[in-house]
Amino acid sequence: MARDFPTAEMELTHLLVVRDLDRARTFYRDVLGAEVYREYGGTSAVLRFVGAWLLLVTGGGPTPDKPDVMFAPPVDPSIVSHEMTIRVPDCRAAYAILQSRGAEFLTPPVESAWEVRCFFRDPDGHLLELSQAKTPP
Repeated sequence: MARDFPTAEMELTHLLVVRDLDRARTFYRDVLGAEVYREYGGTSAVLRFVGAWLLLVTGGGPTPDKPDVMFAPPVDPSIVSHEMTIRVPDCRAAYAILQSRGAEFLTPPVESAWEVRCFFRDPDGHLLELSQAKTPP
């Protein structure tokens, strides 16, 4: 079994807990351009974004398969336990497009020796990054 994991048929889905599903879905669809794939009774939505799956869910308590786990949106957006990075060919161009669609960035793109990057948040405070890798010298 160990050699059969991972396989080409597998896909990774990232789950984000949100306070307001309509607001989050609108942000990911209208600002980032994600495709809404499926919705489940107003408590969750599955989106497809550049080859990855994103599951937006409202908070929830323990279930039989996760008995000691509760889902909750970020309490303090200045404390980050995860972020999602979107690798782009031109960070400044992507920044301009997303800013025109309503994304609120922490700073304009910042250039370092290895990349150009900038950060923004979704309506619930989840941190997202635009990153353009630079060609090594």
